[in-house]
Amino acid sequence: MAVAEAQLYAKVSNKPRGRSPSALLEPLLAKGFPAHLAQKALVATGQKTVEDAVKWLHSHCNDPSLDDPIPQEYALYLCPRGRLHSRLQDFWRESKRQCGKNRAHEVFPHVTLCDFFTCEDQKVELLYDILKQVGDSFSQSFPPSISLTLHASPSYLGFFIDDSQANVLKDFAVAFSSEASALADCHVKPSLKQFHLTLAHRFYPHHQKTLEQLAKCINPGEPCQWVAALYSRDMRFVHYQRLRALFQYKPQNIDELMINPGDLIYVDPRQQSEAGEGWVIGTSHRTGCRGFLPENYTERAHESDTWVKHREYVFDTASRSFTKTEKEPNVKPNGKAHNLSMSGSVTNVLPLQNAALRRGVLVMRHGERVDQVFGKSWLQQCLTADGEALLDQEVTVSYMYSSPALRCVQTAQHVLQGLKLNQKVRIRVEPGLFEWTNWEASRAIPKFMTVAELVEASYDIDTSYRGNFPLSSLVPSESYEDYVSRSSAVIKQIISACPCKGVILIVGHGSSLAPLTRALTGLPSRDSRDFAQMVQKIPALGMCFCEEQKEENKWQMVSPPVKTLTHGANTAFNWRNAIMED
Repeated sequence: MAVAEAQLYAKVSNKPRGRSPSALLEPLLAKGFPAHLAQKALVATGQKTVEDAVKWLHSHCNDPSLDDPIPQEYALYLCPRGRLHSRLQDFWRESKRQCGKNRAHEVFPHVTLCDFFTCEDQKVELLYDILKQVGDSFSQSFPPSISLTLHASPSYLGFFIDDSQANVLKDFAVAFSSEASALADCHVKPSLKQFHLTLAHRFYPHHQKTLEQLAKCINPGEPCQWVAALYSRDMRFVHYQRLRALFQYKPQNIDELMINPGDLIYVDPRQQSEAGEGWVIGTSHRTGCRGFLPENYTERAHESDTWVKHREYVFDTASRSFTKTEKEPNVKPNGKAHNLSMSGSVTNVLPLQNAALRRGVLVMRHGERVDQVFGKSWLQQCLTADGEALLDQEVTVSYMYSSPALRCVQTAQHVLQGLKLNQKVRIRVEPGLFEWTNWEASRAIPKFMTVAELVEASYDIDTSYRGNFPLSSLVPSESYEDYVSRSSAVIKQIISACPCKGVILIVGHGSSLAPLTRALTGLPSRDSRDFAQMVQKIPALGMCFCEEQKEENKWQMVSPPVKTLTHGANTAFNWRNAIMED
């Protein structure tokens, strides 16, 4: 046995067993799984459901380390939620785009309360109880808001926490550490140094100015709910790189690794000399199996992508004026509400975006056209971690309009699915939203799928909707003035037909963004001579957002609720420069 593995085994030898089987463990034992494997599966899946644990066990049936009694490592983090978290995520994405990846990108925004420590599988539930117990004891003394001060150096950028508030957090960390040591036999080291939330770390010095400018755009006073969250990781792969599979690979030889799209792979950089050019040796996070795989089937993943979230304690500072039900726990399994009562604090769990909801219009260009961009690296460019950004921001879409072009209908369908609204909101196919017909190469109006054909093809179409502009009204090679006039008329008719609060999402073309939004905000149309050049700067899924200022009886262009995704050879899209400026 290797020395390193022997040390891992030594950490768990001759340990007394924990308490009696949990409610999740008993069904696994009844299915015939050995206790040590059942507990290992529950820990590896965050103790969510029996089904998740069974799926993990089946996936790891060929894992050579399945019987190894090596515990997971755990850490306790303080994580922001709400608008501050959204602004931090914006910084994460933009700093990565402008300055490349740095060490901070490996993990989500957080404040470290306790460093990583080991805990035996059968004692993990004790950590959950301890988190709730300590959280409850500090719930009244936890700061109503946390003051963050920006600090910068040539190799570090982040927010420091005010000393008086940091002392409360340190006391919380020490209390958790003491209880975990006493009750779960864990050696937990609380973080006692300057409490901070890292924005960038180990970056090139010449990027410092750019990163500071981006950081200054973050308002640290944004509304925020703080959550103490318990995470775990596989201690064997701490110093490994992580890769994410983009394609399926079926082994051609016995020493190769089977991978599916989305699989995460652990790769030890020190072992890659054994692999031939274009290949890597990796261990699958999903199956635990090890083997060779083609490197160009993967992309780099983040360290925290392989971590497991267990429980979190929500510091409900906003509802302290209400009487809290004694049995209403703050601890949530994996971030989901657990025994949530309808107390006075129920407004605290409503989406932040709904707090002062106005009517908005989000105009979006359709997604990338496969006929234009399909090639060797297309999948690597079109798949990003931002695909669920609208859902994460809790954007409330009340109406969905689409150009009759199939690429627009398809984009609208996928957006509704991503927002989990495909059973609630139907797509209104509006011929008036089709792009400037002068750009059609055939000099004729394309043949579109009918509403009946779209419904038959399983698209969620509003069959009762009658377009403002029938297809017969579209004329080939229309003038620029006619196209602008058509766009102005259709946006006004859409607005009048949608009086309810919420977002009206319009999926159109690159040529749609300027004429629709400028007409809505009362700006004159762009000069026809620079219109084509402007449209070329709008990437697939480029978007603009207008918000109604009802008290002033006007519409105003504001920043979209999420960053525009930019793929392929498209340049970064700046809606203010491209759409607003003449």
